[in-house]
Amino acid sequence: MGHLDHAAFGWLTPVLSYAMACVGAALGLRCTVRALDATGRARRNWLLTAASAIGSGIWTMHFVAMLGFGVTGTDIRYDVPLTVLSLVVAMAVVGVGVLAVGHGGRDRARSLLVGGLTTGVGVASMHYLGMAALRLHGRVRYDPLLVGLSVLIAVVAATAALWAALHIHAPAAVAVASLVMGAAVSSMHYTGMLAVSVEVAPSGAALPGATVMQFVFPLAVGLGSYLFLTAAFVALSPTAGERAAYAFAGRPTEPDDPPVDLAPQDPRPAEAARTRTRTY
Repeated sequence: MGHLDHAAFGWLTPVLSYAMACVGAALGLRCTVRALDATGRARRNWLLTAASAIGSGIWTMHFVAMLGFGVTGTDIRYDVPLTVLSLVVAMAVVGVGVLAVGHGGRDRARSLLVGGLTTGVGVASMHYLGMAALRLHGRVRYDPLLVGLSVLIAVVAATAALWAALHIHAPAAVAVASLVMGAAVSSMHYTGMLAVSVEVAPSGAALPGATVMQFVFPLAVGLGSYLFLTAAFVALSPTAGERAAYAFAGRPTEPDDPPVDLAPQDPRPAEAARTRTRTY
């Protein structure tokens, strides 16, 4: 069995991957909150942005953590099509879950369960597709019990995140929920990694695929930049309440409305006219 190292760069990759998971969760929650206050096309666009943020954050978290992964006795390469497919699956399945919650109507409990289950399974599928993209000299095995536990953690974490999106609107509360969500996603990842064992078969043959620095690292940097730029856009974008306040403040007065004179009328001119009429 080859020795597995999950933190080849010390605490750098675990901490950075946790930060990316938190950023993706925070952005996704804020976009979902905006979506629930919107209607029509605006709601759909906010939900799609939330799905892309959560999916990108989870994928980036996984592969930033994988930067520190190594196996003694063999090099590691990544199959490029499978790695890209894992990103597409993350965004697509998370999108289905978020849309189920965002368009759930009155039956929020059922939508939350469907969305949480779908999103959690999507997160786990992304993880194990990413692991299937590994190319090394040897055979990868999994502990079924730990694999099942990692999927359960993913489902619970996704359901909790969607519940927070439905019920928590205050920015401070969203920040706390994002930290919890990031911790849950990281726990799911490292639980899944604990399920891995590698039986190394030393060989001098060249491995197919790309190295982590050739492909995974540039893609992770690109997605991380997307998350931070989108977060800045969401932070600067006015909420529905702010837009309504701006519209009310800038509403012009109606020019056809006659002015209303609120000053009390002087009865003396009318009294003088009646006196002159009686005199003549």
